[in-house]
Amino acid sequence: MVDFDSDLRPLLGDRTVKALAAAFDIRTVEEALRHYPRRYFQRGQLTDFGGLSVGEDVTVLAEIRRVSSRKGSARGRKPVHLTEVTIGDSTGRGTLLATFFNQIWREQELKVGARGLFAGKVNSFRGTLQLVHPDYTLLPRTLIDADEVTEFVSELIPVYPATSKMPSWRVAAAIELVLAAVDDLPDPLSPDIRREFGLVDFAEAMRGIHAPRDQGQVAAAQHRLRWEEAFVLQAELMRRRAARRATSAVPRTPTSAGLVAALDRHLPFELTAGQVAVSEEIATDMARTHPMLRLLQGDVGSGKTVVALRSMLATVDAGAQAALLAPTEVLAAQHYATVLDLLGPLARRGQIMGDDRGTAVVLLTGSMGARDRRQALVQVASGEAGIVIGTHALMSHTVDFADLGLVVVDEQHRFGVEQRAALQAKADGDSHPHTLVMTATPIPRTIAMTVFGDLDVSTLIERPASRSATMTHVVPAVARPDFLARAWQRCREEVGAGHQVYIVCPRITEEDPSGQTSPPGYPPTAVVDLVEYLQAGPLTGLRIATMHGKLTPAEKEAAMRAFALGPQDPDGVDVLVSTTVIEVGVDVPGATVMIIIDADRFGVSSLHQLRGRVGRGSAGGLCLLVTSASPGSAAEKRLRAVAATDDGFELSEIDLRNRREGDVLGASQSGRVNSLRFLSVLDDGDLIEHARAAAEALLEADPELLDHPELAAALDRLAASEAGDYLEKT
Repeated sequence: MVDFDSDLRPLLGDRTVKALAAAFDIRTVEEALRHYPRRYFQRGQLTDFGGLSVGEDVTVLAEIRRVSSRKGSARGRKPVHLTEVTIGDSTGRGTLLATFFNQIWREQELKVGARGLFAGKVNSFRGTLQLVHPDYTLLPRTLIDADEVTEFVSELIPVYPATSKMPSWRVAAAIELVLAAVDDLPDPLSPDIRREFGLVDFAEAMRGIHAPRDQGQVAAAQHRLRWEEAFVLQAELMRRRAARRATSAVPRTPTSAGLVAALDRHLPFELTAGQVAVSEEIATDMARTHPMLRLLQGDVGSGKTVVALRSMLATVDAGAQAALLAPTEVLAAQHYATVLDLLGPLARRGQIMGDDRGTAVVLLTGSMGARDRRQALVQVASGEAGIVIGTHALMSHTVDFADLGLVVVDEQHRFGVEQRAALQAKADGDSHPHTLVMTATPIPRTIAMTVFGDLDVSTLIERPASRSATMTHVVPAVARPDFLARAWQRCREEVGAGHQVYIVCPRITEEDPSGQTSPPGYPPTAVVDLVEYLQAGPLTGLRIATMHGKLTPAEKEAAMRAFALGPQDPDGVDVLVSTTVIEVGVDVPGATVMIIIDADRFGVSSLHQLRGRVGRGSAGGLCLLVTSASPGSAAEKRLRAVAATDDGFELSEIDLRNRREGDVLGASQSGRVNSLRFLSVLDDGDLIEHARAAAEALLEADPELLDHPELAAALDRLAASEAGDYLEKT
């Protein structure tokens, strides 16, 4: 019996299967069937050669226009016999030269007027595009009657992802044999689902994809497979959510007059409606007997840190401890300073100036001295420290919590599942701690449903009234050097007004792995070199510090402390020249200007996060994107898009479209079973929502999938794939 996991060797033979495995990692029936065509040729329509470029691997449908042979230059060796075949395109004007060396018999096989598929790498010889030793297959020339001619001309030819050793038509021949043997394969979509949403069954979808009669059949098959991808993924996410809810957690219900209320009374600003609503969602989750797993996302400056702090204080009010895990020591130290500042004496219980109604807040990082570390570990183990903030050091086996009730993971994508699990495992007994994961990178709604669908998602959209607007401008430093000069002048003006300036570079030193050099008049693009340039030129006399990954933790802390002091302090710093280590979480309210050198080398989301470091106080912010990109280029247009809006959710969609989505499940682009091949997380939002609702309803009615074994098998295959591993890591 043939099933999805069946070995292909009985169907195709060892040689073909070895070739498929080497080229595409295809070994089973399902992997072969999921190797979908990337496009289709219609036999009566030749390829247009206008879009071909040198170096591109192509498969073209063309007509032979001319065949000739001659002896070529031998250069001291045996004479070379050259066969040149001119093939033409649909325009009647475009041609390619198919060149064969020492294969004179090609003249007998390749006849003028014949049509065929030709595959190879395009190169140029004396200004003419050519394919050297292309692989090819010719189409039949003798047809019986007019009806057969019409049917033949309108037939679609699938073109598959291919290699030089496995051209498209050899892949097609192999899949045709597989397709003939698998009419009885199980369908992960039940008849009820197919009827409700008007979907063809699996067998018909496979015929429509691999051997279509017309474009309508292709469209129906692609729609069904798009729906299947969404449904199976959502069902797996629903199943993971149900498994999590089957585990136990200690409900953490805070007192009404505890630290949360004290914090709210002393905040120097009023909470937004969104912050209050999200805090209530978290409180409701934490009062349950199964562990919370909630994603808190919000745009730059939306107030996620305060929401997280209120949740940690609620945990302390309930008699437990909270841990905040940050990806870098800079960010951990920033969180620690922010918490101390917001809580004041309430964060210093047991100290001389502390409030005994509060709690102790400790910082735990890998660079701490032995004495400070021992003291912190004692406070954590005894339960004296209600809030523990740290880096990967929190996961050390030497760290013991008295009663860990809540884990907050900042910038969760920077931690693997094993790392988060190591911290969660420090909870007492068999119960799991409640978990809040945060991201400062806004996630489009459909991405959240597709990748984080097993999490409960809270989104902060409003910004606190205290946050000022940040203006963003593109500085085309090569085309308009006066704009760059004005940027440096603006830095001086802001420092003169008592503010600070960030300048961000893509590298630490001027060793560009791409080998590119800066245009004349363009500033250095590395931290070390730019500091020298600024001190000797446009910012001479200002106090400049550096921040980058090669500094020691003590040097980083000293630089940030001096920068936070500001221009008025004799020990302060006016300008901080840094790499992207200050991208997330760093909070210096006096910083008003952000200049990003070579901004076109940064991603859209990174630019938005960097921009969020300024305008955090009462004064407005200014972000200047310095670039050498040509006006009107794709890179320059991307920067203009960032400058045009400060809406992180809008920018996240722009970023996703610029990257053409990639594979949201982190799988390869080879076309294997673990990729989303047809589903677009940006364009198929309604479909994903319908699939999610259908999956949720089915699992509520049949949580063990006893009546849906085909779907259960599909979910098991997904869980075992690279995509399943990626879902675990997110």
